[in-house]
Amino acid sequence: MNDEQSFYDVDRVIHEPARLLISTILYTADQADFLYLLNATGLTKGNLSAHLSKLESAQYITIEKVFRGKVPQTICQLTEQGREAFETYRKQMNRLLRSN
Repeated sequence: MNDEQSFYDVDRVIHEPARLLISTILYTADQADFLYLLNATGLTKGNLSAHLSKLESAQYITIEKVFRGKVPQTICQLTEQGREAFETYRKQMNRLLRSN
């Protein structure tokens, strides 16, 4: 497979910059709540929600709504499928960057 084809074969769900940032955070942190992701990414609430929904639709993350006392909390975590997709994406990008 040539380098150009490899670039077109990268996972477009993860490749989008905001979703890549979210995936990177969740890959290293195991799980994070919505407020943490909001602060860490600098996204707006609506934008973060939209990106989380796309990752959830791809079955790359789980979103769990819980209560800590009386305060609602949204916990996000990479699924095994999401972890594998992130690792594959990272390997593809490393190969592409090394080849140029």
